[in-house]
Amino acid sequence: MTEIRRVLLLVAAALLVAGCGSVVPTDFPADPDGTLDRVRDGGVLRVGASPRPGWVEVGDGPPAGREAELVAGFADHLAAEVEWTVAGEEELVRLLEDGKIDLAVGGFTDTNAWVDKVGLTRAYAEVEVAGTTEAHVMMVPMGENAFQVELERWLDDPPTAGGGTS
Repeated sequence: MTEIRRVLLLVAAALLVAGCGSVVPTDFPADPDGTLDRVRDGGVLRVGASPRPGWVEVGDGPPAGREAELVAGFADHLAAEVEWTVAGEEELVRLLEDGKIDLAVGGFTDTNAWVDKVGLTRAYAEVEVAGTTEAHVMMVPMGENAFQVELERWLDDPPTAGGGTS
């Protein structure tokens, strides 16, 4: 009797494991609001920019600076156009929360106060400032994980000016 019970338990376990494949999401990570799918292949990457010397410079024309160049490269990678919104940090957080922009840049660090309202990328650059190390991040809408993962992968190895992959 115990041998039959053991065989039945093994069969039940095998069926349970085999059935798990049908409930595991195939699109992981996912974007509840579809940011990556909307932006990719001819879409518009809506980017908020908060001025910070060296990182995001604003004036006539689109923003410039280190992060503006990264945004342009990421948009090229996605085959998307960039639409810029220049505003202060607090306004950019509100726009991210409301789904009005997809990404915010402005020389933000991993110690910023908005971590409970928006998603932060992994640090992609570390800079020494007055004897302290600043770890720089970009802000994305909370929960748009596929978009954030795509951005982080790209930031891990952006193409250089002389070539590289995209």
